Amino acid sequence: METKFCQSCGMPLTPEILGTNADGSKNEEYCIYCYKDGAFTGDFSMEEMVEFCAQFVEEYNKNTGQNLTREEYKEVLRQYYPNLKRWRLPADQLPHATSPIKQQLIDEVNALGIKDMPHINNLFVLQGSFVNMEYVINGNKVKLLDDNATYWCNQVEKQGANGRCYGIACDEHCILVSEYGKDGADAELVVFKRR
Repeated sequence: METKFCQSCGMPLTPEILGTNADGSKNEEYCIYCYKDGAFTGDFSMEEMVEFCAQFVEEYNKNTGQNLTREEYKEVLRQYYPNLKRWRLPADQLPHATSPIKQQLIDEVNALGIKDMPHINNLFVLQGSFVNMEYVINGNKVKLLDDNATYWCNQVEKQGANGRCYGIACDEHCILVSEYGKDGADAELVVFKRR
């Protein structure tokens, strides 16, 4: 069986990560991280997509048996991306990356007024398993997100805190903001609210 690849980021497409059209049906050309509800999840130039995807070089190396550096992987992506549909189409023919819920969520996150959290301008779609951290609540270790769901997310550096970050994950049901150190260490729940 022929493997299909996302025509935006180039990852292999499997049924569970297919993007969604505006009517909720599955899109056969793009992954859920790039394309959701009939629009791209991020307004990226090709070079910005290269920069964004370069952070996953370790996963690429693991899946291909290679040992590329981040810079070498960027070169691979720069050679590969011009062959993908998203980067061949003129910008005015692309489904715009503004989903009404995305802007609503950005506004709601900014309205939380969290101290030392910079203003959020964008959210990106990520798999729940990628952002589902463990928190200690009433002495119990718990995870609050669904590993198999997708969420609108971002990570921003906490202002004035060496290496501490805020992580944001939200969808139509909830908004979660956490604070953590390098690689998610010492994660603390800041806000978890139902929408």
